[in-house]
Amino acid sequence: MLLHLSDLHFGTERPECLVAIQQFCETHRPEAVVVSGDLTQRARLTQFYACKRFLDQLNTPYLVIPGNHDIPLYHLWNRLFQPFTRYRLFFGKLESVLETAHFYLIGVNTIRRRYHTKGHLSLKQIDGIDLKLQQAPPSKLKIIVTHQPFYVPVQDKRGLKDRPIKAKVALKAWARHGLFAVLHGHLHRTAVYDLNAQLDVGVNHPVYDVHAGTSASHRLHKNAPNSFNVIEISGKISQYFFDEVTQSFVIKPEVLN
Repeated sequence: MLLHLSDLHFGTERPECLVAIQQFCETHRPEAVVVSGDLTQRARLTQFYACKRFLDQLNTPYLVIPGNHDIPLYHLWNRLFQPFTRYRLFFGKLESVLETAHFYLIGVNTIRRRYHTKGHLSLKQIDGIDLKLQQAPPSKLKIIVTHQPFYVPVQDKRGLKDRPIKAKVALKAWARHGLFAVLHGHLHRTAVYDLNAQLDVGVNHPVYDVHAGTSASHRLHKNAPNSFNVIEISGKISQYFFDEVTQSFVIKPEVLN
């Protein structure tokens, strides 16, 4: 089992959600946790510290990537010349690989200091990830983690403008090597799409675009509940929503078999 969290936004976190995530990990013992960006609300040292402490206390291997909220917004000097200094202080590399018994996870940084919310991929990144996917064990689910989504419906104007530059170029390359899914956050709402069906990336198998809501922040999209995703080793994708009555995360009716 893989636990997919996103948009924790420490600085606006709900303690009851953090406790419920810890309880979920204690009960279900996921192989790994991934956090698809926006660990903090304003990239402050205290917020990064709180997030690192929380993730360490889950006692589960984890992979994180930065989101657009994880670089300074108002401190222009820091944003221009050292945007990821605080992130690196607590989490090290901007991109890393985590391999577990059943999952091969690649974190990809789509954040650039010159953009406020829009994602970006370079050709160097695309080629490097392509090589990693080729070298990944074929028996494991190959998953990429980015902050901004690769697909959103055309009516979603904000989501469309924030999709990473070169996203389709990347997908056409990565899908050839058995990519199972790309995990995202950013928009604070849940969804699952087949990228091959929506963008015609040229393979004969689904490549899932898995959106996560905010797992622990009170910054909710249209009052949607806090949520996270779970991916089973069978490939089943489930969504869990925070129940205010039981103060726990409960599964939504089945999303995908």
